[in-house]
Amino acid sequence: MELNHKIAAIPKIMYGTAWKEAATEILVTTAIEAGFRAIDTANQRKHYNEAAVGNAITKALTTNLRRDELFLQTKFTYKDGQDERIPYDPKADFKTQVRQSFQSSLDHLQVEYIDSYLLHGPSTHVGLAEADWQIWQEMEALQKEKKVIYLGVSNIALQQLKLLFEKAEIKPTFVQNRCFAQQRWDKEVRIFCKQNNIIYQGFSLLTANSFLIPKINIIAKKMNKTPAQIIFKFSQQRGMLPLTGTNNKIHMAEDLALDFTLNDNDLNFIENIVIQ
Repeated sequence: MELNHKIAAIPKIMYGTAWKEAATEILVTTAIEAGFRAIDTANQRKHYNEAAVGNAITKALTTNLRRDELFLQTKFTYKDGQDERIPYDPKADFKTQVRQSFQSSLDHLQVEYIDSYLLHGPSTHVGLAEADWQIWQEMEALQKEKKVIYLGVSNIALQQLKLLFEKAEIKPTFVQNRCFAQQRWDKEVRIFCKQNNIIYQGFSLLTANSFLIPKINIIAKKMNKTPAQIIFKFSQQRGMLPLTGTNNKIHMAEDLALDFTLNDNDLNFIENIVIQ
């Protein structure tokens, strides 16, 4: 895509802003000051405070950061995933809902374009409904209008992803899924992504797998790193783009300090850790 402005590089790690409520603005500011250059949010007031994210971004952009140095990702969320604070007319057709939600996101984030725009999960657990296709086609239109650089989808099953990839005019650049060690870190979806040049974003890498920390700690002590650093580095070496949502300034710095390498034995141990 040719744009009239520079665009941010695809990040290696992203700061997630879910469930931070009143602390959102200060935490996003702290994350940017720590060195994060990619922020994930959603226009879903139930779990995110997108406007507070925008306040932090605006503060950063009026000090020492350029827009093309910051990768911003947000999402369109269906009515069923919202509370009463729906950012669009739920009685409108789906294409209008996308337009209204997207404009609301631009207003919240106080920017002119979005780096990555995700469908925040299909409307059904099996297959893709007509609503999903209408939503995706309008997202494609936003990209064609150069209001969005990349498209993606989150919370999607392998069968749904294959269907989307097969039939969509513009293929997803990103898939963002909750990543469970019990499912070998969503291995089947990750394999499909790798085969089709889709970047897999893993979230809940720590919270969904906290029971593994004692085992991970063996490697962490050997490497003189934290268990979180080990899991994030593992995810990167396995081709993922990890998300971290830590509220701790020290942990933010640690999560960015991934300039080390895990050996094959450690990678295989973590990959298969549930069946060890």
